[in-house]
Amino acid sequence: MAPCGTLLRWGAFGLAGVALAACDLMQEPPSVKTPRARPSVRAETQLRPTSEESAALRSYLVQVQATQLNQGLLREDGGGTDTPFTPSMLARNFERIVFFNEYESALQGRGGESPLRRWSAPVRVGTLFGNGVPPSQRSADGAAIRGYAKRLGQITGHPIMTFGTPNFIVIVASEDDRDAALDAAAARVPGITRESLNALRSLSRDTYCAVAAYAAGSDANTYTAAVAVIRAENPSLLRLSCIHEEMAQALGLANDSRTARPSIFNDDDEFALLTKHDELLLKMLYDDRLTPGMTAAEAAPIVRTIARALKGTGSS
Repeated sequence: MAPCGTLLRWGAFGLAGVALAACDLMQEPPSVKTPRARPSVRAETQLRPTSEESAALRSYLVQVQATQLNQGLLREDGGGTDTPFTPSMLARNFERIVFFNEYESALQGRGGESPLRRWSAPVRVGTLFGNGVPPSQRSADGAAIRGYAKRLGQITGHPIMTFGTPNFIVIVASEDDRDAALDAAAARVPGITRESLNALRSLSRDTYCAVAAYAAGSDANTYTAAVAVIRAENPSLLRLSCIHEEMAQALGLANDSRTARPSIFNDDDEFALLTKHDELLLKMLYDDRLTPGMTAAEAAPIVRTIARALKGTGSS
């Protein structure tokens, strides 16, 4: 499922690549198994009434969610007997989602092949809310982000935590306070500047969320920081779907595939939340047999082997 999410990728010396999901209507301490929940970081903004623009956007997004639910989209079941997939389908979907960008435009940059990218250092997730986000929403979204970060760590086997100095900030902010929240994120995440977040400041109405991933070290294919932006105006399920897709995209599942099913990495909006298929993609991405910088051709035989092991060899 692709709720109009954007993944922007930067290297140490500027823009390295951009991918956008299309829509109709982003030496550290060792991992700890049971981390304490880290308090959310608040953007330092002045309280002010909700603008007409933000109120209109909220109304529009409520209608979007209602329409999609009425169409049987935004499924939360993770797939079932109606969405079978084989090892060869899993391997093909991994290749399309990790190595290829199907979309091309002035904003998105060029489509085509890119190398495998992922994190090597532990991922430390922090949450930052715009000043206009009410306490009840902060509580719900903060819990969802912390719980999902823990789940992603369990799936990938990679250390992902919600304490310590963050190198991945998830922002939940409205149209009125997104700029201030982005400025606060730039001040808190090492290797990120205010200017490097400019692409996240002006989002089209049909972009519900976005994430920018950065490779600021010596290896342009190893992520070192990320910032996700989720519109606070989104109703609850769209916000949760954004959390699921943007946080997973920032780990390296950067693109979408029109054929991936059941998956949130498909622009048909059928699934709202991470599926079993997507969990297997994440396991594959962080398998030690794959390394950052691999091309699709180099990874292909390894990917097929891993897919067969994860799905069994009974059918191809």
